Amino acid sequence: MLEKIDLARTIDKEEYKKTQKEEGYRLGRLQRSLKEAGIPVIILFEGMGAAGKGTQIGRLIQALDPRSFDVYTSNRPSEEELLRPFLWRFWTKTPEKGRIAIFDRSWYRKVLVDRFDGVTRQDELAGAFEDICSFERQLTDDGTLIIKLFLFISEEEQKKRFKKLEKSSETAWRVTRDDWKRNHEYDRYLQINEEMLERTDSKCAPWTIIEATDKNYATIKIMKCVAACMERALLEAQEKAAREKSAQEKAVQEKTAQEAPVPLQPEDSFSATFRNGVLSGIDLSKHLEREEYKSQLDQLQKQLELLHSEIYRLRIPVVIGFEGWDAAGKGGAIRRLTSHLDPRGFQVSPTSAANDIERKHHYLWRFWNHVPKGGHIAIFDRTWYGRVMVERIEGFCTAAEWQRAYQEINEMEAHMANAGAVILKFWLHIDKDEQERRFKERMETPEKRWKITDEDWRNREKWDQYELAVNEMLVRTSTTYAPWIVVEGNDKYYARVKVLRTVADAIAERVRQEKKKQKDK
Repeated sequence: MLEKIDLARTIDKEEYKKTQKEEGYRLGRLQRSLKEAGIPVIILFEGMGAAGKGTQIGRLIQALDPRSFDVYTSNRPSEEELLRPFLWRFWTKTPEKGRIAIFDRSWYRKVLVDRFDGVTRQDELAGAFEDICSFERQLTDDGTLIIKLFLFISEEEQKKRFKKLEKSSETAWRVTRDDWKRNHEYDRYLQINEEMLERTDSKCAPWTIIEATDKNYATIKIMKCVAACMERALLEAQEKAAREKSAQEKAVQEKTAQEAPVPLQPEDSFSATFRNGVLSGIDLSKHLEREEYKSQLDQLQKQLELLHSEIYRLRIPVVIGFEGWDAAGKGGAIRRLTSHLDPRGFQVSPTSAANDIERKHHYLWRFWNHVPKGGHIAIFDRTWYGRVMVERIEGFCTAAEWQRAYQEINEMEAHMANAGAVILKFWLHIDKDEQERRFKERMETPEKRWKITDEDWRNREKWDQYELAVNEMLVRTSTTYAPWIVVEGNDKYYARVKVLRTVADAIAERVRQEKKKQKDK
């Protein structure tokens, strides 16, 4: 494909100056409009070495308000970044609504330079491409505009530019031995780039090839491309807003005078199949006597203390999520789980309603900020599953948003698992009578009264809706790499021991696997 590109394209100096000025004004106006519309933008620059990515970024940002964009240079990942999934460092840099993030090289390093150098193994490629495509689709589905630019020059042009840079002591450092190696094996590296373009060129995030031999021509094409993409994003946002407004007006017109209970939206025949699902088969009579509980708890906590040291030594990350009914015992289980762990090696992240900053990002952004590095444990007291439960039921997101969240969540967890994480998700289950008993106990105990709120009682009134949502969540998002474990929680002793034993068994098995891998090497 790339060999068919006409790299001889040029633009004369006068036309360049005139067009650059016009396109600069256009980009400035569009940036302000995007900010007002709350549309986040990602512009990434990839391409052959010495194709002029830095120069073109410098020219592009001259037209933009520097208060509303950030530029990131993606070099080799740091030691800290290598201990996390490769997309972590990019998820945490995704722009908030109305801002622009510009990447000088990006997440494509994984399937380009790292592949060429043998850092990315052949058996990792398919998963890396899948992770990249799902990452971009999740962002664009949420309203982010992604503009991908590939700057292309020939082998001879690249060689000429490398030699020119090396002639000056001020720029010689920019040309490395690895750069020359890719030039000497230009055809092999070109083939790697062509495969990347073919496998990641999508409707939601297409590639634009920039003929970069003539730097002025490249500048104008980039400016025109970015402006056209911004205009299209604004038009699509306006059309979407008009459709939503029309749908809301229609809903108001069709609303009957008598208010009916608000059902899950949409409660179609498919969703209804989850009404009598996983939770209806849970035996809540399971229990432990106090002495047996104390004995097992002590044994498991000591085992977890030793396993914590093992996962640190082997650099195994662990992600543990807790969901469950209000008053089901999440806090108590977490306290027993962490009591013997080294506090330097774990973090508990309680999840409440998103704050102003978090609402300006993709809903998964705030959770990616707490993904653990290798050897550490991340514990989430409520999780990203709020999207398909409370946000779904309370109408804090649209039906389209929570319906696609199942796939987005599965993909996020798959990416963490591919990076070596142990992932466990607990649903702490109690029946309605037990919940009421615990609510009343909290109300009557001064030390526990702070745990109960009016919202807890309101949520209780929607028990049936939550049960349907939970059943659907458990079925759609329990995977081999990130399973759901339903914990029989009417008896707190039994629930706590089951949680600790499940965690200990899962970590012990992963430690065994990692030791075997090292021995086989």
